[in-house]
Formats: sequence, structure tokens, C-alpha cells
Amino acid sequence: MARTIQVAPGQRGAYTTIGDALADASDDTVVEVAEGTYREALYLSGKSVVIRPLPGTGPVVIDSAGVPHPALSCRDGGVQLEGLTLRSEEAAALLAERSEIRVERCTLSSTNAAGISVNGGRLEARKCTVENSLYGLLIEDADGSVTDCTISDIAEDGVLARIGTAAVFRATTVSRCGNRGFYVYQFARPVIEGCEVSGTGGAGIAVAYRSEPTLRRCKLHDLTGPGITFARGTAGLVEECEIRNTGTPGLEIEEGAEPVVRERAEGLAGAGDVLDDLSRDDEGIEKLLAELDAMVGLTEVKAEVRGLIDELQVNEWRRSAGLSVATGSNNLIFTGAPGTGKTTVARIYGKLLGALGVLPGGGFREVSRRDLVGQYLGHTAEKTASVFDEAKGGVLFIDEAYTLSRSAGSNDFGQESIDTLVKLMEDHRHESAVIVAGYTKEMSEFLDANPGLASRFSKSVEFVNYAPDDLLLIMERMTAAGDYRLAPGIAPPLHRYFAALSADPNFGNAREARKLFEGMRKTQAQRLRRLPGRPTLDDLRTLNEQDLYDVIGPVTE
Repeated sequence: MARTIQVAPGQRGAYTTIGDALADASDDTVVEVAEGTYREALYLSGKSVVIRPLPGTGPVVIDSAGVPHPALSCRDGGVQLEGLTLRSEEAAALLAERSEIRVERCTLSSTNAAGISVNGGRLEARKCTVENSLYGLLIEDADGSVTDCTISDIAEDGVLARIGTAAVFRATTVSRCGNRGFYVYQFARPVIEGCEVSGTGGAGIAVAYRSEPTLRRCKLHDLTGPGITFARGTAGLVEECEIRNTGTPGLEIEEGAEPVVRERAEGLAGAGDVLDDLSRDDEGIEKLLAELDAMVGLTEVKAEVRGLIDELQVNEWRRSAGLSVATGSNNLIFTGAPGTGKTTVARIYGKLLGALGVLPGGGFREVSRRDLVGQYLGHTAEKTASVFDEAKGGVLFIDEAYTLSRSAGSNDFGQESIDTLVKLMEDHRHESAVIVAGYTKEMSEFLDANPGLASRFSKSVEFVNYAPDDLLLIMERMTAAGDYRLAPGIAPPLHRYFAALSADPNFGNAREARKLFEGMRKTQAQRLRRLPGRPTLDDLRTLNEQDLYDVIGPVTE
């Protein structure tokens, strides 16, 4: 099992700097870092580690400004970075030589060098942002993949691919570069697939010095220079690329260059690689779906969630294949009475989004009105924004959300929370999922509280009341989970009791089963204490009809 160490200045037993932690780390150590900005230039050699934020804390920034070194350099080793920000001035933010590098959900910048510079080894970058740098990403003599990343506001070239690299770039956006979007040269053979390039001062993609890239389903638009250029002595493939509003010519092929240009694809070679790459957590997805299926009842809810997950999975495949994907949100409305499994399903949904790679995490933050609404003007917006920020990367679940739209007097600030949420949901629609829950009628009124609120949600899922048969099964599972069992013959009166409860307008669904189980445990304990001797194992485990009637009273036929 991997060793885990923590960096948290001021915390007893934790390291005060990341550098100290790396110096003591052995191979495959996980370094978890508390929130804060660390003014360090980290160096790693000859071993592999994971560096990520400490769970439940805020952003972690590694900043080497003021010294001529990278924020992190790795030689002859390996590093996995998750959810960090790396900043540098005079050197690359991340410098790797002959190393295995994996970077997920990180932000990197360097004023006078590359955001990421890799020489030899392998780079795997996913959902990262490289910005405000001299160069975006430099990869040479190395393989790997760059998927669903953003490279923007670069002084020179967005991506430099050279010296034989065969890296794969998929679904990556390159914009606002002073020179070229991609510069492919010195015998490089990258695959650039489903990428978008815009706002460059030079060509969108420039190919030179005996290079042979594969350019498939790329979009190049609003460029000062040509869309794609091939210099003398180059080759490669241009397939199904869209070029518009660029310098002329849109596609420039110099004499002596021999690329193959196809308006339409002749096959889907390599598509299997896309699917394999994005399905690497298939086992986790299936386990979560099995957990959903194991819940009692909720047949229509399960079908709705499975349909949502199927659509999201295919959209991820399409996006990485460079195909268009309809815009939408991951936000949902759960309607229905209390105790119908809304919170449990929301937790599973969040984990599924994390396993699919749709959201960075898969965490879950449950809140109610008191967590969002403050006591004075401006306090509510602050509280709501803070809660939303804590839930980033996962699911923010707002139970009884309709209470936000119900005025509690002249100084009620629920509306301020709703208005703040509407803006945050739009600004961070790809970073979090918001699920609001409550009674069906009241939730309809809640959606009218802000003109833009309803449009922020992709679907409403109705949770119907449990039937008596469902509640009986829930009761049986609760007793088994508590190492109890129901006595033979107790099922019919239980069924009649649940049938009578379900007719009550204040019916609590599974909460009624939980309440009954807890009551029966107490009455059983009182009954066993009155026995003349020590109860048997069977006595200790069994909940009988007397325990039931002591809680609910006699049940008539």
C-alpha cells in the first residue's frame, strides 16, 4: 500500500514545506498538501510520487517566482500532479526529463518559459490549463497524450512538438497565441485530433523540418496567419479539418511537401484508442451502477440516471474524437417526498460523474437553507459562494431548496442566495453539479424565483413514494444490516402497517421504516431486560410481533 504523508504548516506531525516532504518520500509516496501558496522550487530525481491537495482543503499553489528554477522539475523519475497550480518566472513551470509525467486538472504558467516542458519519457495531461506563458507546451523526444486541455494567452507558440515526438493531442483548445498555435518540426509525428485553434498571430498549425503529423477533425478559425502550413520536405494527413476566417491561403502546401488531404474520413482507425483511454474507470462505473440498482424500488429513477450516464459517456467519447457535442449541464432537480432516496442517488450520481471524468472529483456536499442564507445584506452571497466553492469538482446537494424562495420576513435573504447560485452555476457549469431537492409542488414554485433558474438544470427526476412491499424489503435490509432478524409471521402486520402509513399526507417513506426499526430495537431491549436469565443468541437477534405492537399498537385486519 502506498505511503501517504502530509504537508501542512503549523500542524503537528506534518511537514512544513513540500520540498522537505519530497526529500523524505520513498518511491510511490502520496504527498497531500494543505491549502496555501508555497514559495518553493521543487526538485525530484530517481523516484515516483503523487502530489495532490489535502482532501477537504482549498487550492494549492507552488510558486518559484524570484528564483531561476522551475516550480517543479523531475529527472529520471515520475510524478503525478492532481489539482495544483504551478507558477514560475524564469524557467518552465513544470520541467521533466526522461520521466513519466501525469498531470490532471492543473493550472500552469511561466512568464519567460514554457508552462510544461518535457524532454524524453512520457507525458499524460488531462483537463489542464496552460496560460500566461512564453510558450504553452514543449514536448520533444517523448510520447504520451494531451486530452481536453486549454492553452491560452501565450506570447509565442502554443504547442511545440519536435524531435520525433509521436504524442497525441485530443480535444484540446489553443487560443490567443502571439505566434503559431501548433508548431510541428524536427521529424515529429504527432496526432492532433479534434482540437480547436483560434486567435493566433501566425499559422494555426505549422509543419516543418521533415515532420509527418496526422491532423484530424480540427477546427481552425479567426487566425492572422494561414490555417495550416506544410513546408518543403514534410508529409502527413489532413482529414476532415475545418478552416475559416484565417489568413490566406487557408491550407498552404509548399512545393516539395506531400501531405494527404481528405475532406472526409476513410475510416476510424485509432478511435478504439480514444474509447479505451476514456473508459479506464469502466469497472468503477459498473460498480456504482450496481449500487444504484441494488436500491429498493425507484425503477423510473434508476432508468433516468442510467440514461443520463449513457449520454454523458458517449459525449465524452465524441468530444475526444473531435465530434460536436450538444451543450448542457449536469445540474438536476429531484422532486418527491422525504425518505425516497434522493440524497443517496445524488451521492452515487456525483461519484459516477467523477468516474466518467466529467467532473474532477466526485465529492458530495449536502446543504440546506441555513448553510446558504446569511443575516444581513451581502452575507448571503458570501456564504453561498463559499459553499459552492467547497463543492467544486463534485455535487452540491441542496435539500428542501424551495425554502430559499419562501420569505421569512422583510429581512429575508433567500432570494439573494438564489440569484448568486444562478450566476455561479453558469460561470462554473463544467466544474460542479448542483442538485436541488424538495416536494414536487414547492419545487415548481422555487423555479419561478429567478428567470434564469430553470434553464440551469438539464432534467427533473421524480421520486415516487415507496409501496408497502418496498418498505417491507427496506425494513428487512435494515434489520439484517444491524445484525437483527424479523421473527417469522411478522411480515403481514408490517405490510398492513406500511399500507396504512402510505395513505397519510405526511408519509415519510424510508424514514418511517428507520423510525420503526429503531423503536423495535428499544422495545426488544426492554423486553430482554425483564427476562429471568441471560438471553440466548437467538433472543438477542430476533425482533418479534410483541416488539412491533409495543411501538405501533395493535394492527387491525
